[in-house]
Amino acid sequence: MVEQGYGKWILNASIVFPDEVKRGNIYISEGKIQGIYGEEVSRELIDDKHEVIDATDMYVLPGLIDIHCDAIEKEVQPRPNTLYPMDLAIYELDKKLAGNGITTMYQSVSLGVGLSLRGDNLLVNLLENLINYRNQRSMIRHRVHLRYELIHLAGIELANELIQSGIVDYLSFMNHAPGQGQYKKPGSFEAYVMKNQGVDKDEVKKITENAIKTQESIDWDKVRALAHLALSQGISIASHDDDSIEKIDEALTYGVTVSEFPLNIETAEYAKRSNLLVCVGAPNVVRGVSHDNNLRASDAIKLGLVDIICSDYLPSSLLHAVFKLVNENTVSLPKAVNMASLNPAKAMGIDKELGSIECGKEADLLLVKIFDGYPFIIKTFVNGKCVYSADFFHFN
Repeated sequence: MVEQGYGKWILNASIVFPDEVKRGNIYISEGKIQGIYGEEVSRELIDDKHEVIDATDMYVLPGLIDIHCDAIEKEVQPRPNTLYPMDLAIYELDKKLAGNGITTMYQSVSLGVGLSLRGDNLLVNLLENLINYRNQRSMIRHRVHLRYELIHLAGIELANELIQSGIVDYLSFMNHAPGQGQYKKPGSFEAYVMKNQGVDKDEVKKITENAIKTQESIDWDKVRALAHLALSQGISIASHDDDSIEKIDEALTYGVTVSEFPLNIETAEYAKRSNLLVCVGAPNVVRGVSHDNNLRASDAIKLGLVDIICSDYLPSSLLHAVFKLVNENTVSLPKAVNMASLNPAKAMGIDKELGSIECGKEADLLLVKIFDGYPFIIKTFVNGKCVYSADFFHFN
C-alpha cells in the first residue's frame, strides 16, 4: 500500500526480474519493496512529499551478492609486508563496494594463507574490526566467508572457535599445497608465495617443504567435524579449486553445496551432476581467460554449468562480467543478473530477503545506465537508502 507523503518511487525503469526485463515502477518504504507497478502509475499515488527518481533509459537490478572476494586482504596489505590501518582499509573498501553495485559482500578471509601467513592474530584482528564497523555503520551488508586452508593444521582450532562464535556466514575448504589443484605445475606454488608474500628463495623453500609435509598429516576426522559444526549452524560450505571427479566426491563427504572455481570442464560437469552450485570468477569472464590458464569461465557458462559469478579478487569486475555475458549473447540479462544476485542468495540461504526484485524483499537495488557499452552505476540502494550516487560530467 502506498502511503501519502512517505517512501520513494523509482519511475520509468527497465526492471530486471529473475525471468524477464519489463518496464515498470517501484515503490519503496520502510527499507522494502512495497509495490511494483506497470508502465502507468496513477499520479494520485504520488504526491510532492514522495521522493521521485526518474529511471528513464536505466535498468534497475537487484543489488549484487558476492560470495567470494579477498579484496579486504588486498586492502589491508596492498603490497607484500605493507600493512594499511585496518579501520581505514575497511572504510575505503566499503565505499568501493557500494560504487561497484555490491550490496552484500561475503568478505573472504584466509586462515592459513593470505594475511594469516603473518600470524592468525592478524586475521582475528581484521574480523574484529570488520564486525565492529558493520555494527556501528556501513554502506553495504558485510558478512564473513572463512576460507580454511587444510594444510594449516594448527588453524583448525581457531576455525572451530570462529564458527562457534557465530561470526562466520560461509565456510570453504582450500588446499593450496604444491603439486595439486592450481599448483600442479612445478614451481608455481613457490612463484605465487614469493610474489604475494615478499619472501626470499630460502624462506619459500621452507614454506614449500612444510606445505608438502603437512599435506600428509591432515586429520580428516577433524575436518569433517568442522564441517558438521558449520552445517549444524546453517552455514553453507564450499570446496575450492576442484581439479578432478575424486576431489568432488571427497568434498561431498563434507556436505559442501558449492564448488568454487573448478579447474576444468570435466570437473565442472561432474559438480553440476552432483547437484553442487558451480561458482566462477568475474575477472575470468571479463578477461576471457583464467589467470592460471585453467577453465575459461565463459566456456562453462555457455555449456550451462555455472550458477554463480563472484568477483574473486576484483570487485569492479562483477557488474562488468554480467553485461559482457549479455553483450556477447552468452546468456540473457535476467540469467546473467541471477548469477550475481539470486543464485548466490539461494546458495547462502538468504533468498527470501535478498537477491531479486520482488514485493516484500529488502530494497537493495541498482540503477544502471549503459554508456559506450559499459554499465555505469547511477545509484546504489541498500535497505532502501541511497548509499552511492553518481552521474556523468560533460566537458564543453
